[in-house]
Amino acid sequence: MSEERKDYYLKGLALFGEDKHGEAIVAYEKALEISPDWTDAMHALAMAHMHHGTLDEAIRIGEAITKIDASDAFAHTSLSMFYQRKGMIEEAETESAKARMISWKEELKQNPDARPPGPAGSMDVIQ
Repeated sequence: MSEERKDYYLKGLALFGEDKHGEAIVAYEKALEISPDWTDAMHALAMAHMHHGTLDEAIRIGEAITKIDASDAFAHTSLSMFYQRKGMIEEAETESAKARMISWKEELKQNPDARPPGPAGSMDVIQ
């Protein structure tokens, strides 16, 4: 891993922890200039955008992560949160269901008797 991209990423994490979301966004974007498909930095950037109130950017980045790795349950969970905050409840429920299905498939590898998740909409969406 490039030390420079790691430094930007860690700086972003520190800024995020200080509730300096706009500055964290800049740091994460610098890390992504070095490694554009680094999904850890993309996740962090999307969360910073959510907390910064730039939900359209958070959604765009979350969708980009799912294009890179469609089996990333965290990306689908994050997208569900972004959609919830934007009032897009149907989309939020769809992404939540995708995340639960991916997680269940992973659980099956360890526990073949794992119960399947409920259908979309079977969990309460918090607004």
